[in-house]
Amino acid sequence: MSHATDDLATRIDALLPQTQCEQCGFHGCRPYAEAIARGEAPINRCPPGGAAGIARLAALLGTPALPLDPAHGVEKPRMLARIVETDCIGCTKCIQACPVDAIVGAAKLMHTVLPEDCTGCELCVPACPVDCIVLDPMPLIQVEDPAHADASRAHFRRREARLARERAEREAELAARKAAVDAPATPQNPVLAALARARAKRGSRA
Repeated sequence: MSHATDDLATRIDALLPQTQCEQCGFHGCRPYAEAIARGEAPINRCPPGGAAGIARLAALLGTPALPLDPAHGVEKPRMLARIVETDCIGCTKCIQACPVDAIVGAAKLMHTVLPEDCTGCELCVPACPVDCIVLDPMPLIQVEDPAHADASRAHFRRREARLARERAEREAELAARKAAVDAPATPQNPVLAALARARAKRGSRA
């Protein structure tokens, strides 16, 4: 991506609501902004931004405003997720689905939503196997607060960086294990030595 396109994507991203809801068809607001900047996506795929958001994007890009594409959802009030804690089974599926780490808890323990961090993406709702997540109206001050959008963007980026780091660590660990198994048997390879001893014991019992 050229510097000019990247700069335009940043300005587009600044106008998006940062719900990270993926209704636009992209994994988060920034990828959608980049696609718009490259001319690969229209400006009318963001239901949370609604008509006002489309108008802002049209003004920035000098293009006509378009009606919201109904294939990507409908404009409606933003909502906050709330877990009915007495019904929560602690499965962590909502935690895994939340794009901004606004849900806290641990396996087999009650979870809760941090309302000040919730973007209203609603991705946690279908993830819950016991339907214990309800939606409450998001305060208008939170919807319109640029600081909330900025914080949501930062939380999303931090989570994406953490997930990428964890994937890299898992892949490195698997590669190291494979390399150890594939390496020739030597006294300096404790993994292979242990496997050889285990095979020898099984063979002696046969």
